[in-house]
Amino acid sequence: MVKYRDETLDRTFAALSDPTRRALLARLGEQDGLTVSELAAPFPVSLPAIMKHLDVLTDAGLIMREKTGRTVACRLTAQPMEQAMSWLNRYSQFWSHNFDRLAAFVEDEKWPTPPPNAPQNVQASRSRAGSARRRKRSTPPGRKPRS
Repeated sequence: MVKYRDETLDRTFAALSDPTRRALLARLGEQDGLTVSELAAPFPVSLPAIMKHLDVLTDAGLIMREKTGRTVACRLTAQPMEQAMSWLNRYSQFWSHNFDRLAAFVEDEKWPTPPPNAPQNVQASRSRAGSARRRKRSTPPGRKPRS
């Protein structure tokens, strides 16, 4: 088993696992340099909760915060996302290649088509799914006599 461990990648995917943090990143993608208050405005959570989400995003390196006076502006940083995308692209290429091979196999295979009026071989199911229940073989309810 391969022991692949990259803490930067782990932090990036952990930060991206939360829908609120993804929404915060999407807002910053639309308009870079928003203040914390502007970022928090559309969310139904408290400002301290948004600050905790921003801490996670900052620790993962996905955003950078700049304080000017009493306002804190947030900006996206690209490096962790680039690493995550390169990691995902390796697996995308692997699966794309395998799906291409599967498609080629399926397209090359000649599937027999039955004649239009041919009877189909349908066998009865051997499962007891539709069967009636059997009686349980147990003792009648009540106290058991002592031996």
